[in-house]
Amino acid sequence: MTIEIYTDGACSGNPGIGGWGVVILIDKNEPIFLNGGEKKTTNNQMELQATIQALKYFDNPSTLTLFTDSKYVKEGIQSWILNWKKNRWKTSTKKPVKNQELWKELDSQIARHTINWQWVKGHAGNKHNEKADYLARKFIEEKKLQYSN
Repeated sequence: MTIEIYTDGACSGNPGIGGWGVVILIDKNEPIFLNGGEKKTTNNQMELQATIQALKYFDNPSTLTLFTDSKYVKEGIQSWILNWKKNRWKTSTKKPVKNQELWKELDSQIARHTINWQWVKGHAGNKHNEKADYLARKFIEEKKLQYSN
């Protein structure tokens, strides 16, 4: 079984209304679309939330390729998190890690899976990344309308 996941987060204001979007491709089946968001959040929080929600979608441990246009997520999970955990969730400058609860949740989710992390340039024509971005922004636009009424 081949599983590919594309994730993206967006924010209107930073902080502001934020959304996340996910496109899941399993073998040659129809894509699965997920999205959600929060009223007051940041872009980085939505990038993390997209990745968390994508991984939570799977009940069983899976082998998958996860595409993100967020260097924050990719570098955080592949480079920074080991030292953060070793240093009790402090940065190299001894400050608390931002978005620590989301990083901890992501860490627990990735422990269940085998993940090939891939960075993809955002807004560069990758149709699945563009769809994840669309889903994130769609949530924001729907909420803007809801909150303005």
